[in-house]
Amino acid sequence: MRGFAGIVAAGLLLAGCGQPAELGADKAWVRLPAVAGRPAAAYFTLHGGAQADTLLAVSTPAALRVELHQTTDHQGVKSMQPIHDVPVPAKGAVEFAPGGRHVMLFDIGPGVKPGTRIPLALAFAGGKRIEVQAQVVGAGDPPPHP
Repeated sequence: MRGFAGIVAAGLLLAGCGQPAELGADKAWVRLPAVAGRPAAAYFTLHGGAQADTLLAVSTPAALRVELHQTTDHQGVKSMQPIHDVPVPAKGAVEFAPGGRHVMLFDIGPGVKPGTRIPLALAFAGGKRIEVQAQVVGAGDPPPHP
């Protein structure tokens, strides 16, 4: 019986080794603004593939304008700046989260309500384009992902 368990374990290890890392994104969500007319913010986690790449843009039909942003803290003063791109290391992860990197969604459509989902299309320098569905939450609601 011990020999059979060893064969199964070796097979599982080899199966995991044969799959190259693939560029992807998950845990996408959008927080609506507290004040109508202000921008919403989108968050997600990027997972690097076998090769490093760079996120160049995010788009969605749910907003008229979309920008990549970074919140910084300089001596206790927080500010938000647009950024042009985001490097994604090979086999690494890059988190877009409140208080850090995020995507600003300007002039979001009136049909976007808490509990709905909107598509986010992520475009990378290497030519790949990924679409994720983002869960929409209200301004005071907790994030949908722990």
